[in-house]
Amino acid sequence: MKLHSVDLPFGKNQNLKNTSKVVLLVGLAILLTTVPLYYPLLTYPVLITRSLSRSSLSFLPPSSSYDVLKEESIRVTVTKKCDIFTGEWIPNPGAPYYTNTTCWAIHEHQNCMKYGRPDTDFMKWRWKPNDCELPIFDPSQFLELVRGKSLAFVGDSVARNQMQSLICLLSRVEYPEDVSYSTNEQSTRWEYNNYNFTIENFWSPYLVKVSEADPNGSTQFNLYLDEFDDWTTKIDEFNYVIISAGHWFFRPSMFYENSQLVGCHYCLDKNISDLGFYYSYRKAFRTAFRAINSLKNFKGITFLRTFAPSHFENGLWNEGGNCVRRRPFTGNETHLDGRDLELYTTQLEEFKVAERESVKKGLKFRLLDTTRATLMRPDGHPSQYGHRPGENVTMYNDCVHWCLPGPIDTWNDFLLEMLKMEQKESSQGSL
Repeated sequence: MKLHSVDLPFGKNQNLKNTSKVVLLVGLAILLTTVPLYYPLLTYPVLITRSLSRSSLSFLPPSSSYDVLKEESIRVTVTKKCDIFTGEWIPNPGAPYYTNTTCWAIHEHQNCMKYGRPDTDFMKWRWKPNDCELPIFDPSQFLELVRGKSLAFVGDSVARNQMQSLICLLSRVEYPEDVSYSTNEQSTRWEYNNYNFTIENFWSPYLVKVSEADPNGSTQFNLYLDEFDDWTTKIDEFNYVIISAGHWFFRPSMFYENSQLVGCHYCLDKNISDLGFYYSYRKAFRTAFRAINSLKNFKGITFLRTFAPSHFENGLWNEGGNCVRRRPFTGNETHLDGRDLELYTTQLEEFKVAERESVKKGLKFRLLDTTRATLMRPDGHPSQYGHRPGENVTMYNDCVHWCLPGPIDTWNDFLLEMLKMEQKESSQGSL
């Protein structure tokens, strides 16, 4: 069945007045379509244990500017373990390295410059880890590292957001050819012919098998929390798989296990236990990880890209909430708590179990820990700039997805650094 990528938590006729408490829980589910970790994941530092125990237009720089940054990126090598995920955002006047006029891969709803966002500073920051440097993304280096390999993104429209960021970052070297098997834009496949490198995204917002509870238009879904989704049959060939999921789980849904209805989230049925979205979130990741560990022919590396918080302020998504800040937070201006911390903690706990199991099977699980850096970027969302001003569309302010160019380009900085670490680890192991 087809799940549409306009990520609204309710249908057009859904009554939002039943209970304000539940609305608060599902409110941030609008548009979907601080815990450091050392890498490689050899051990989990004390900071993680302590944290989890708490309840708690063209803006391209001149070629010479890019070349200098590229040379610096090449010169920086990984010489020690460094917590690349804990740090601060610092000014980067040389950015961005692509624009909406040089990259065609930007989704319309994240094409903020095209639709009139008046400020540009949100594109001019880079992530600086506390104890080391995170090099600026080097597209040539990335493509050499993945020559002859393949990368899959599994998840929702924020996963697609990251894939499109990667395509744009690589566009200074090569544009890919669309070799998709279907015309469904939610699942696409791209080939970099000069490098024999393939990227594919698999649309799976819940990571598990799902169906629409009412095919005639309801936005309530049936989640089969112990059953594998189709993507699990298609990733054997991939060297790298990045999985992620988040905001779809805030939608009304029915939960099935062993083919039996066991509960729901916001189904408003007194005869069904409302287990909440934390229940389905944990179960879905557990099943997705179990699926990967059960594959006989998959030999790749699995990356969990952690939860990306939204930034609605001064109201819920459907009550005028917006994201109008124009600068990143500093480390002491915000912290992970409440729902976001609970979701992040759930991911880490399930990831840790899966990683232990993967070692027995000779597989690798890695944590692409974007949550802290992303939490600190309330300025990076499209807000009202995902469509033409005055356009007759039923859309709310988008504080879930990310403008491109923008903060989530840094997710691919992280990815490149992790791939470099993998190459170094592999080289040392072969000596």
